[in-house]
Amino acid sequence: MTEVSSLTGRLLVATPALADPNFERAVVLLLDHDEEGSLGVVLNRPTPVDVGDILEGWADLAGEPGVVFQGGPVSLDSALGVAVVPGEPGADSSPLGWRRVHGAIGLVDLEAPPELLASAVGSLRIFAGYAGWGPGQLEDELVEGAWYVVESEPGDVSSPAPERLWREVLRRQRNELAMVATYPDDPSLN
Repeated sequence: MTEVSSLTGRLLVATPALADPNFERAVVLLLDHDEEGSLGVVLNRPTPVDVGDILEGWADLAGEPGVVFQGGPVSLDSALGVAVVPGEPGADSSPLGWRRVHGAIGLVDLEAPPELLASAVGSLRIFAGYAGWGPGQLEDELVEGAWYVVESEPGDVSSPAPERLWREVLRRQRNELAMVATYPDDPSLN
């Protein structure tokens, strides 16, 4: 097997050609990517469920909109917390209950008391479920042209307008991908 270059911390942006309804115009933050597979969360699928309805203690730390997001089609009955903790990635003072994934972005231990993180968290998002790929599966989808791979920014995790994130991420690219942001929702209407 060929060596896999890690895409952890990067974004997968669904191409207009991606036909899977679970990922139509999705923006996925990769939390783990290696030879054993990949795991990420869809950043732009808010649900109508308030964070306080399922994780009451974390509701005050959740950014706007303060709802649970559908992180992907896998394990929808489980929750993942992703938080941005400002500061230098090399600092030894990561707060208890938070594990750095990439830069200022990390995973939250939702079993920990929220008070441990309250003063450190810049933003928090709660996800029901996740997106997962087995060994080589994501690489195959990349070869097929299903995803664009771009750099993430800490603000992507806490975008106050997640419904616009797909276009915003594409628009900020400094190449031909910026033009894809203008792709119509329904090309047959052109």
